Amino acid sequence: MGRTLLLAFALMLVLEGVIPFVAPATWRETFSRLIRMADGQIRFVGFASMLAGLVLLIVFS
Repeated sequence: MGRTLLLAFALMLVLEGVIPFVAPATWRETFSRLIRMADGQIRFVGFASMLAGLVLLIVFS
């Protein structure tokens, strides 16, 4: 279980690093827009992301 969790974390880091590596200007613009969002909007995006991840875990497990 611990090894699987570390592998999942490593894969997340790789995937998170692709966009800033490939398109740094787009990544910077995205975070610029994120800074201007209200807290509620950011929470909604985080919740939607967690929900999508949970659905994918259920579907592919």
